Parts: sequence; C-alpha cells; structure tokens
Amino acid sequence: MKIKIEIGGEVFEVALTNEFSPKTMEKIVNSLPIESEVMTWGDEIYFDVPVQMDKENAKTSVRVGDIGYWPAGKTLCIFYGKTPLSESEDKIIPASPVNIVGKLDKPERLKRIEHKEGEKIRVYQSGGG
Repeated sequence: MKIKIEIGGEVFEVALTNEFSPKTMEKIVNSLPIESEVMTWGDEIYFDVPVQMDKENAKTSVRVGDIGYWPAGKTLCIFYGKTPLSESEDKIIPASPVNIVGKLDKPERLKRIEHKEGEKIRVYQSGGG
C-alpha cells in the first residue's frame, strides 16, 4: 500500500508493508490521515501518532529509508541517516526497538530539505490529501 508524507513543502512516497509488523501497519492505516509535529533525533524524524501498539517483531537496528513505529513513544519514525546511537548509515540504531511498517522512497531527499522541530507533518493515503 502506498501512502504520502508531506513535510517542509515536499511530498514523499512511502510503501507500507505488512511483512514485519502487520497489526501495527493496519492500525496506522486505520488512523490516516495523521497531522502531527516534527521532532528530530540525529537523521531521524519522528512524530506522535494516534496508535498504541506493543512491540511486534521489533527491530534493534534499521536501514536508511525504514519507517518504524516506536512503541515506547507512540510515534512514527523516519530513518534517513544516523541517529546519535548509530556508528554508520549501514546499521542505524533507534533509541529502542521499532516495529517496521514501511519504506520511504528517496530518503536522501530529507537531507536536502530544511525541517525543524514543531513543523507540521501530514501522512495520508495516496489519492487523498
């Protein structure tokens, strides 16, 4: 399933997958559209979502472009580079395990746009706005 994330005047495509955390993905889809505020941690954007889930096949390391739900914070995380715990972009370390729900198309674009704490972020189904 394709969704879109709008931030900093740019729109990003996301391919959601139920491969790793199907129940989490379903809850996120059912909560769309979501509007929230950006928080950052290194090269990670995260934001509150109206979803409450426990760990579901949670991962302790992720890759560039992964979208994960962080059960500890009830947030959705977009990983586009190293977090403060990461040693390299080949093995990105979240603050604590995340449920992987999708992949961001062209995550390197996030490094080129300006985004700041408190900025609005919107998540919606493709075809809807």
